[in-house]
Amino acid sequence: MTYSLNRRTALAALAAAGAPSVFAQAPAFPNKPLRVIVPQPPGGGFDVVGRLLADRLGKALKQPVVVENRTGSGTLNGTDLAAKADADGYTLVVGSISNIALNMGLYKNPPYNSLRDFEPLGLAVSYSYTLMCRKDLPYKTLKDVIAYARANPGKLTYASAGVGSGQHVLAAALWQQAGVDITHVPYRGAQMAYQDLIGGRVDMFFDLSPTARPQIESGNVRALAVSGATRQPTLPDVPTIRDSGVAKLELESWFGLFAPAKTPPKVLERLRKEMDTIIASRDVSDTFRKAGGRSLSLSLPETRALVKRDTEFWSKLIRELDIKAE
Repeated sequence: MTYSLNRRTALAALAAAGAPSVFAQAPAFPNKPLRVIVPQPPGGGFDVVGRLLADRLGKALKQPVVVENRTGSGTLNGTDLAAKADADGYTLVVGSISNIALNMGLYKNPPYNSLRDFEPLGLAVSYSYTLMCRKDLPYKTLKDVIAYARANPGKLTYASAGVGSGQHVLAAALWQQAGVDITHVPYRGAQMAYQDLIGGRVDMFFDLSPTARPQIESGNVRALAVSGATRQPTLPDVPTIRDSGVAKLELESWFGLFAPAKTPPKVLERLRKEMDTIIASRDVSDTFRKAGGRSLSLSLPETRALVKRDTEFWSKLIRELDIKAE
């Protein structure tokens, strides 16, 4: 008893004197601002999703969450920066099928490995792509387009926002599965592609449905098909690629937040808990839905399975198509 009392007295004296304690603990997470890296310029799908999630996450964590647009080499540079950041939960990245799945096939030796170097915190939304054509193209359906292309190899053209972009990869996969030769015309960004599509200088263009929709509704272009598993509620009369009967192909571009893989489990648990609440909230799901997105609600095993499936499928297909990033 005397030994126990003396020991407690000594420990209390050490603590009072400011000496290091064997019971000292690291500060609770988070105790400083976080950053969310957006690997593309402001204004696009990455940026819109990143800023909405960062705003809500900051309110939940009661810490500022700062968005940093880190561009270069498509989405490669910003994503690699996040992969190599300190794995402490204070640096996150917006992950999409573009930087998580497609980059693994576009680059021979990518500087990061999506499945090894990142842990998903939650996927919030997915967007289909819409295949549009110039408004005066004489072929009214995707099936008609394929029939003409089969009889006239290389005569039709399709735009993309650049070699290796989602617009390019999806279209190339569709033409390959349909067995047709359609000429690729790459642009430096979607804005220039739209200018030539609307001007009638290129025949077709795939783009994310939310940004395609205004051009379709204004009558500048016509919609031929959407790439998702189901029709778009905002474009209910436009069939899916599968509905068109030309290929068994579907793609939705999901977006969410990812952390470096070695982030401590308790930090990941806290971030995932907050993300689950944010994704399930009515205001967030309504915001995505009104923009033409499909709000996601997936468990962690379902999220990991989806990311793994799409990364393996699309990286393999890109290598088969021999598509390489510029």
